[in-house]
Order: sequence, then structure tokens, then C-alpha cells
Amino acid sequence: MIVYQKTKSDFLDDVLSNNVEVIIQDLVLKKLGRKTGQPEINSWRNSMMYMDKVLSDARIPDDSGVSIEYQLPHAGMRIDFVLTGQDEHGTDKAIIIELKQWSESTATDKDGVVSTYLGKGLQEVNHPSYQAWSYAAYLDGFNETVYTDGIKLLPCAYLHNHPDNGVLTTGHYADYVAKAPLFLKSDALKLREFIRQHVKHGDKSGIMYRIDGGRIRPSKQLADSLASMMKGNQEFILLDEQKVVYETARKLAAKSRDEKKHVLIVHGGPGTGKTVVAINLLVNLTKQGLVAKYVSKNSAPRAVYKSKLTGSMRRTVFDSLFVGSGVFTQTPENTFDALIVDEAHRLNEKSGLFSNLGISQPLEVIRSSRFSVFFLDEDQRIAVQDVGSEEEIRKWADQEGAEVHVLNLVSQFRCNGSDAYMAWLDNVLDIRETANPTLDATDYDFQVVDTPDELQQLIYEKNQERNRARMVAGYCWDWASKKPGSEKYKEFDFNLSPTFRHKWNLTDDGGLWMMKPDSVTEIGCIHTSQGLELDYIGVIVGPDLLVRDGEVVTNALARASADKTVQGKKQLVKSPEGRAQLDLIIKNTYRTLMTRAMKGCYVYCTDPETAAYLRHRIKNPA
Repeated sequence: MIVYQKTKSDFLDDVLSNNVEVIIQDLVLKKLGRKTGQPEINSWRNSMMYMDKVLSDARIPDDSGVSIEYQLPHAGMRIDFVLTGQDEHGTDKAIIIELKQWSESTATDKDGVVSTYLGKGLQEVNHPSYQAWSYAAYLDGFNETVYTDGIKLLPCAYLHNHPDNGVLTTGHYADYVAKAPLFLKSDALKLREFIRQHVKHGDKSGIMYRIDGGRIRPSKQLADSLASMMKGNQEFILLDEQKVVYETARKLAAKSRDEKKHVLIVHGGPGTGKTVVAINLLVNLTKQGLVAKYVSKNSAPRAVYKSKLTGSMRRTVFDSLFVGSGVFTQTPENTFDALIVDEAHRLNEKSGLFSNLGISQPLEVIRSSRFSVFFLDEDQRIAVQDVGSEEEIRKWADQEGAEVHVLNLVSQFRCNGSDAYMAWLDNVLDIRETANPTLDATDYDFQVVDTPDELQQLIYEKNQERNRARMVAGYCWDWASKKPGSEKYKEFDFNLSPTFRHKWNLTDDGGLWMMKPDSVTEIGCIHTSQGLELDYIGVIVGPDLLVRDGEVVTNALARASADKTVQGKKQLVKSPEGRAQLDLIIKNTYRTLMTRAMKGCYVYCTDPETAAYLRHRIKNPA
């Protein structure tokens, strides 16, 4: 999405007016639905003054294009500054410039990571050249216009306050600087010359508008890329915090010892790349000769991964790398070099079929390994048995004498990269107050439909594209068809209209439900969809979540009797604490279901007042 786009001449006029930062601020609010803090406004003012000086050269065409804060497709990241035009041969070129206010920085021993002061003390972040190069690589990988039209992307970085002291340009950073030149405090003329070298003529063809309107290539799916990744191929460019988390985990794993264990807690919402980082880490640590395992409580992702690796990896090898979270109750201390726990919010206290084994799954993971990393989203805890939280992990890490580190994944890659949609959903489900009361500023395809048949038709149509659209529901309907071979197995669990008659997902498909071509005719549940993603999701909201007089209310007693995520609900509803716990579980369940898809979410509510509320909140604040 283009936020600011003008000619160089108009950009210079905006800077001359001493109002450019306000113009950018207004456009960010209008187009991205995002309010801006004063530090970012100040950085726009300062950086644009420097870019004004760089571009104030008659040999840089006045009609070259200037784009500011361009949001990458399907991602929450934005490119600071892009200059577009043609070279002497008429080739379209887009110079991607990452702008930084830094006045000092410190090298680290991590690949592509530096340390600098960012207001809250020293923080480790991407090297600016790595950041600019990774954005160009990501854009090249997603946008067909860039490839088919032969648009040349030229990444670089400009740190107009940072002295040329060699910290950022030498050693293991040199390869990234070669890919994306780095211009420092004394390099304004060099940056100007770099621009003049590549842009001889103005932007005659609307390069950024063509890129922005270009066909988006189907996004890579982790499961489809898994076999290649397990061979060590770099299927995904790690962006922003993903790179920092990955490099930090690598270093902690390498230096962890029996007597000095480390625990890394990584917070990240839906679509922030937790699993991509986890799988990359598993591959790298294994290549380094460390004994590492990928751990998840939910069996559905493991079943999908196993099916994708069939033929390229022996089952015994898979079973040695991908395991459930309840297998460590009898494991001797420090058996493994690294345990990588995905969806750690789903960890339980007890293990085993009857939940009677072990002490605590977080404890058993920490005790079994010299290094453990927990990828965590506490807003996806969807069962009363879920104990995965930073507080719980810290408690056991302290007991085991392990040093705890905490990092965050923020950039959004699901839901069309829309942070605004995620924030709106939290607001509309009354999970937390956010500054996003409406969906006006996002192009994520969210619709509330009137009938289940309309939901069915939308999902069937979208599924024809890539077999990546499914229907799911809250667990408010009995699973009559659960046991294969029984008479009830032939029955429909959902009879919402004469033409909407569906079963829950078939148990004989197990965790492979989302992949089966015919499963578009079935209704998935939270257990067969959490941890996986689609292009489009259709969500049936049952009577466990209602809106009355504008207030979101939940009713755990409306859940099916077989739903173990609200086990003990009849007792829990008797206390304020229990009701609050059940309330959050139900809201988190629908939040999780509504964030499974990259491109769109369609919702059918069995309750008309709830549907009216959601439809109203798309365009109007509460």
C-alpha cells in the first residue's frame, strides 16, 4: 500500500513548507488506520530534511517519484523511502532507502544484527543494510510486476547522524553492505551520486503504482516449503525481529551448558512468523551438530508436516525431530541441546491420556534441555488446561537456575499484513481496548454474512483458487459423527438450513483435515486449525459468544458437553474468577479462528444481534 507518493519536485515543496511530517502523519492515519507517536513524527521531520538536501540536485529529475512509508504486501513492515525513475537505457528502477536516526551503534557477534540506542536503552536490531536488502528480496518474491516488468530494485541505507567509524561497514557486515550500500553522516554526496547513477530520467510509467497494483504471487506456505527447508535451503527471508530472534536463539543454544542453562521466551501474535523462525532454528541447530527437537502440544501441525515430508525424510528421523509436549516426563536432565517449543501457550500442567503424568510441561522442557525457546501468544490460550505463560515459564526457569531472555515478534504477515485488523478484532471482541474501532483503513476482506448458505458459497468459491479455504466453528454443536462406523457417523452435525448440512471434520483425517481436498465440505474446530493458516476462513459463531446492548457476553454453558477446553465449566461459572477465565477462553477461541487466513475472513453468527453488532463495527465505532 502506498501511503505518500509524489514527484520529487512536490516532495521538496512539502519539505519547504515545514509541514512534511504532518502530511505523512495524516496519510498514515487515513490509509493505514494507525496513529503515530511523537518520536516517529520527529524522525520523519529530521530524515526528510536530509533527503531534501540529497535530492536538491538538478541532475536528479524533478518528475522522479518519491514514495514514503510504502507497506509491503501481506506484511506489516513499511519501506521508509523509495525513489523511482529510469536509467539511461530506459530501465525502470526503484531505489529503496532505509533511513535511520542513529548516532552510534555497536557491533554484535550475530549475523546481520547490531546494537543501538532506541529510546528504551540498547536494543539489538537488524543491520540497516540487511533490513533494506531483506525488504527488496521480500518485495521481489511477492510482486509479479517487479519480475515480469523487469523493475530493478536497488536497496540501500542512509544513517545521516552516524559517523563513519567502521562499526557498520566491516567484518561480518561487509556482505550485507555489498548487497545494500550504506551511507553515513558524511556520505550525503555519495548517496546523491548513487541516485544520479541509476535515475537519469523521471518516472514516466508510475512504477510504484504499478508495483502496488501488481498481481501478488501466492505466498509461500510453511508446510509446502518444509522439505526444502529441512535440506537447509533458505525458503523464507527473515525480516525485522524474526532475524534478531533467530540469531539470538542460535547464540544462546551454542553457549548453553549443563551448569548454565538459558531460556528464551518469544512473544508473537498470529502470523508474526513464530513457526517459520522455529523451523529455521531447528534446521540450523541440527546442522551445527546440536541435538534439537521441535515441540508442539497440538498434533495437527505435526501431522501436516509429516505428510509434507513423506518421501524426503524417514519416519524415524521425523519422529526424532518433531514431538509432542508430553513426552518429557521421564527424560533425564539435560538430555538435549535445544528444545524449540511452538505454540507454547498450549502447554499443560500434566501429561498423558488421563492428565496424570509429570509435574508441569514447561518445567519438563526446561529440565530436559540445556537451552529451550518458547514461542508464545497468551491470547491464543483456548482451554482451561493451558498454562503456557511467561509467568509460568519464568517460575520454572528460576527454579532450574536458567537465565531467562525475552524477545518479541511484532511484524504481521497474516491477515494481509494488517495490524489494524488484528487490533480491531481485539477491540470488537472486547479482549482489550485499542485505537482501532473500525476497519475503514484496512483492505483485509472481512465480511459478516446473513446466512450460512452465503458463507458456504463464499468459501466454496475461494477454495477453487488453491484449495486453501475452509469453514470452522466454535464448539457449540455435538459431534454426533465422531466415531467412524457408527450409525451417527452418517449424520450431519450442522443443520443450519435445508441446504447447509455439514459434519464436523472427520476424525479419521486427524490433523490432516485442513489439507484434504474434500474437507471444504466439513466444519473444522480449533484443534485442527490452530497453528496452521489458510487463504480464506469462514467462521460460524455459535451461542457461546453473543452481543447484548452493545456488550460482548459469553456463555460457556452453550458449549457442547464434549468440549474439554472448558472442562469443569459448571463449577467455574459459580465464581467471578472462573467466569473471567471462561470468558477469555471463548473470546480467544474466536480470535484464533478469525486470524487463520491470509486474505479474508467471513463470519456467520447464529445470533442476529451479534451479526448486526459486528457489521456495524466494520464501519462505525462502538
